[in-house]
Amino acid sequence: MKADPLMSPAEFDGPPGADPIEESMRKIVRELGENPDREGLLKTPERVAESLRFLTRGYRQDVDKILNGALFHVAYDEMVIVKDIEVFSLCEHHLLPFFGRCHVAYVPTDRIIGLSKIPRLVDAFARRLQVQERLTTQIAETIMEKIKPQGVGVIIEARHLCMIMRGVEKQNSVAVTSAMLGVFRDCDQTRAEFLRLVRTNPA
Repeated sequence: MKADPLMSPAEFDGPPGADPIEESMRKIVRELGENPDREGLLKTPERVAESLRFLTRGYRQDVDKILNGALFHVAYDEMVIVKDIEVFSLCEHHLLPFFGRCHVAYVPTDRIIGLSKIPRLVDAFARRLQVQERLTTQIAETIMEKIKPQGVGVIIEARHLCMIMRGVEKQNSVAVTSAMLGVFRDCDQTRAEFLRLVRTNPA
């Protein structure tokens, strides 16, 4: 495998052609007290490198390309909601996963987004090293910037393995974050409608 194109040669001092993540993982496995050359671990560095690149592929995704061709002029000014979007991300503090659901709503001005693009947009920001608070804000601000709606609301409910597996070890804890822009921030009725519809079970 080739070295990660996001890393400059000055940042990697391994042998030419070696994968910097694989080489680093071999060192980590050794530091943990294991033998990276034993059968069960022999290909672990390669698997971890492949996995990490997949889990952080959002760095290599272009939001404009995701939305390209999916913005439509429509005479519609009621709330649009896509809820229960599955979210998987990596906590930037411990590189442990957090996962849960994302609910996105907006009130159009004169343009709407193709519904399938909203989960793709969520995924593009989630597949990075993240904190839930920033992830929530990035989704809301991007939609606000790209289609200039009357407002955007985003809620994320997630479980963090850095809280469940280590630290306080609270298995049932759920972190909830929200970003309310435009009418979702300024209008109590709009915000209340969003919250009510998010809590409504699917038909």
